[in-house]
Amino acid sequence: MEEKTLAAMQKEVDTYIQQFKTGYFSPLAQMARLTEEVGELAREVNHYYGEKPKKIEEEPKTVAEELGDVLFVTLIMANSMDINLTKIFDQNMEKFNQRDRLRFERKDGKGANE
Repeated sequence: MEEKTLAAMQKEVDTYIQQFKTGYFSPLAQMARLTEEVGELAREVNHYYGEKPKKIEEEPKTVAEELGDVLFVTLIMANSMDINLTKIFDQNMEKFNQRDRLRFERKDGKGANE
């Protein structure tokens, strides 16, 4: 399977949402849903990597599934606010590459004094 771009994912999600009369929910409703999905992701991470094992009766899910849900809701939220995630990703990477380029110990030996 060919990897998709963020733009292609945003378009696919928009096509999916446009088939429903309700369309996109309000930003506040989407924020609530995103918060819910992040909570479910946190629960799975805690089960797999933390000290709290799953209860026997709990439905098996994976961290990957929950991360996928977070991504889906993020794409929906971006679309509804007309945010180009590729553009904002590029802007964020530029910011991180400038601001944080020497913040952590680097493999190439460069340090904060350079």
